Amino acid sequence: MELNSLVNRTKQSKNMAQKVCLIRGDGTGPELVDAVEKIYQAANVSIDWVEVEAGLKCVEAGKPIVPDETIEKIREIGVAFKAPMTTPIGKGSVSPNVTLRKRLDLYACVRPVKSLPGVVTPFKDLDLVIFRENTEDLYAQIEYIVAPGVAHTIKLITEEGSRRIAKAAFEFAKENGRKRVTAVHKANIMKIADGMFLRVCQEVAKDYPDIEFYDNIVDNQCMQLITKWKDYDVLVLPNLYGDIVSDLAAGMMGGLGLAPGANYGTNCAIFEAVHGSAPRYAGLNKVNPTALLLTSSLMLGHLGMHDKKKDIEGALDATLAKGIKTYDIGGSATTTEFTDAICSELKS
Repeated sequence: MELNSLVNRTKQSKNMAQKVCLIRGDGTGPELVDAVEKIYQAANVSIDWVEVEAGLKCVEAGKPIVPDETIEKIREIGVAFKAPMTTPIGKGSVSPNVTLRKRLDLYACVRPVKSLPGVVTPFKDLDLVIFRENTEDLYAQIEYIVAPGVAHTIKLITEEGSRRIAKAAFEFAKENGRKRVTAVHKANIMKIADGMFLRVCQEVAKDYPDIEFYDNIVDNQCMQLITKWKDYDVLVLPNLYGDIVSDLAAGMMGGLGLAPGANYGTNCAIFEAVHGSAPRYAGLNKVNPTALLLTSSLMLGHLGMHDKKKDIEGALDATLAKGIKTYDIGGSATTTEFTDAICSELKS
């Protein structure tokens, strides 16, 4: 799955390894990146990693959670791959993920949701893609104290932001043979803000007469995903609903350790897994690298390395089908054992 129509990516010489900015992340992030790098070596994937800083270590060193030089380097190269980062909770620190998305205008958060072999869930033949608006809504982080004991947060929805995420969803559906786009909202209550999002989605839908368009209230949509998931194909949502629904969908896949994601803007893209940094599991050699590996597979498709993408996804599927799984999906393999099994499939 690629969204090359959205991103003007810097072209590099075919004789050079593809440059990609790398953020190793916090908590379990570095060991997950190590797993992906090991699998890339087995698959003979040639990437020139350009390491940049962001996250908790920057804060502890007295730096911004995402330094300016990191933003500029990602802007220059046009592609970044990041492991999960930790946001200090309730300490006044901004989210590094939100910072990257806003400063680089990565307006489309795209999260594929698909059944994997060997992962048993009640949701058979799951195959949908979530398009989450990535820069507006409550995540604009416009909030303040208006009086003692009273906090005020502004929900920001614009026509421009709504239109470009709706268009991204419909373009993806058109380019990938998807039949239906569903806009998810709460326009029955937030008639102005969510009403605007819905109205814009309805307007964009008119430009794609061959694609079915529906809309659904977000709470009902959550129920519908659990009971009638096969009826849905592409979902497009404002930022907050997209965050919540994509975690629900990750659970339908089998857990956050399986769910990949990508953030696209006009001039660059950042590839990141859905899950967090899980610091309590750091160094225990037990976390599941699948989500970050599938995220890297999305990146390979974006870079035009389609054969390598196919090879890695095939090796992962074969490993899972053999019952080699980490603890979170019912197995006993360590991170290292699971990674080595995938590498063995690539070398066989």
